[in-house]
Amino acid sequence: MAKRAKRPDGASSIYFGKDGYWHGRVTVGVRDDGKPDRRHVMSKVSEGEVIKKVRALEKQRDEGKVRKPGRPWTAKAWLLHWVEEIARPSVRENTYAGYEVAVRVHLVPGVGAHRLDKLEPEHLERLYTKMQRSGSKAATAHQAHRTMRTALNHALRRGHITRNVAILAVPPRIEEEEVEPYDIDEVQRLLSEAAKLRNSARWSIALALGLRQGEALGLRWSDVDLPNGILRVRKNRLRPKYLHGCGGECGRKPGYCKQRVRKNEDTANTKSRAGRRVIGVPAELVRLLELHRTEQDRERLLAANEWRETGFVFTSPLGEPLVPSTDYDAEAAPH
Repeated sequence: MAKRAKRPDGASSIYFGKDGYWHGRVTVGVRDDGKPDRRHVMSKVSEGEVIKKVRALEKQRDEGKVRKPGRPWTAKAWLLHWVEEIARPSVRENTYAGYEVAVRVHLVPGVGAHRLDKLEPEHLERLYTKMQRSGSKAATAHQAHRTMRTALNHALRRGHITRNVAILAVPPRIEEEEVEPYDIDEVQRLLSEAAKLRNSARWSIALALGLRQGEALGLRWSDVDLPNGILRVRKNRLRPKYLHGCGGECGRKPGYCKQRVRKNEDTANTKSRAGRRVIGVPAELVRLLELHRTEQDRERLLAANEWRETGFVFTSPLGEPLVPSTDYDAEAAPH
């Protein structure tokens, strides 16, 4: 009886097992310990079904798309790892904050139970639909979509998945609202009302020079050269973020904890090089800033020992940098 030809080392094998299943084994590479990385597929349907699975695995191997060995990630485990260990140390604080909310509030509850390599575009599309039916805006679903796409891109580059299903998923359409700029009469009316407010120069500077809220509130006197009529935009004022100082025992949100501890800085660099710019300040605005500094000096004298020297152009009566949320309240007043 002729001997069966020996298969070359590393060749795939297909056989019918005593358990009543067809099995296939494919060598896809080498493990960290130097041993062959053999993957297993099986089917109770037919030998042909296992052959299809073996050929598909061989194709992934040949294209370098085989998932790494070891226990596969769940979507929840990967998203939590990515947002804290990969995104947080490498992106701006505001960007991380957006990612963290999308992961914690929407993505983990919505698709976290799925195996990462078994996610399908339809899983994400159903999540986006569910979010909107629950009251979320299309823009919120888009933020979740962008976050998932970025997280999966990292997983793809590391070999944890073989495709990014977020690229295939279709997020909801966002209706773009046409922005109508203020006309001259509206600007004059706004400036007239703003003149009645404390820190009135903040609104004149923003309207005249086109500064965003964070840029205006992030200005320090070291950024302003009044004799030469120059203003340097370099920083953005950040919204305060807090941690519990009581270990969470108060039962309140961190921002309302009486022992709260701030966890972020007052400012951060502007997002891009284009955002860091030098702006010429017209003579009328120079005079307005000079008057503002004189008024700030008066407040410093009144506050005496309670004054906090921060160097910010626009401050509270005690020298504290303005908080963006309360600044919005003031912004609503002139309207």
